[in-house]
Amino acid sequence: MFEILEKQRLNPTVVRLSIQADWIARHAKAGQFLILRPKADSERIPFTIFKADKKAGTVDFIYQIVGATTLILDSLKVGDTLCDAVGPLGKPTETTGYTKAIIVGGGVGCAIAYPVAKAMADQSVDITTITGFRSRDLVILQKEFSALGRHTLCSDDGSCGIHGLVTDVLAKQIEQKDTGDLLVFCVGPLAMMRAVSNLTKTHGIKTLCSMNPLMIDGTGMCGCCRLSVNGRMRFACVDGPDFDGHQVDFDEAIARLRLYGYKERQDYEHACKLLEVNHE
Repeated sequence: MFEILEKQRLNPTVVRLSIQADWIARHAKAGQFLILRPKADSERIPFTIFKADKKAGTVDFIYQIVGATTLILDSLKVGDTLCDAVGPLGKPTETTGYTKAIIVGGGVGCAIAYPVAKAMADQSVDITTITGFRSRDLVILQKEFSALGRHTLCSDDGSCGIHGLVTDVLAKQIEQKDTGDLLVFCVGPLAMMRAVSNLTKTHGIKTLCSMNPLMIDGTGMCGCCRLSVNGRMRFACVDGPDFDGHQVDFDEAIARLRLYGYKERQDYEHACKLLEVNHE
């Protein structure tokens, strides 16, 4: 049983859940994810593990309400149980062997960037973090990032932090650093990761991107999460989710992610109606 122990709303559409998941908590590492179903008739959806407490046997993850299943997930309350949860899945992020790194997170992708930054900080890697959001009301996890050390917040509309894109801040920081053994880790919207990768490629800086394609089974059998990396087909669930940003075909990944946008909207609207009826 995967009981919901805590539920915290971080902004109007982003929520942090803590669940009882002993086995997952004991084995989880930074960058890995789990796949869950809120109810028996729900689709399977992946979420990166934000925090795992091995002693307590708890796992925290952060989700954004964007479709029918996340809406159904959000209807659950503390004390309710998830139908099932499987994990940890995917390869852990490489956090050892580096002396300095810049961690870049965009939007809800910051929920993935933080555990990677925390793992590196715990290993005495000299880290700098950059987070970007469209506006102030969407900002999440700033206290957590700031507690790790050097941190820059930026916003598209200038309502908080620096007015500009994460790539603007990253470009300035690259100019000020010795980039010889620098790692850039980036996660967020695909267009943002493409822009970061294009920037770092011109400087020859190793860049890892945590990819978030469509996913179903999480074990490499369905092929839904396929990506083109260095001209080869790879699966994000078993070969990733982290890939060399300079080798990812972002144009293809963006096109595939948009394929079912209309269906996502339709299912979301249908779920809204069902939840309204059940509430009545």
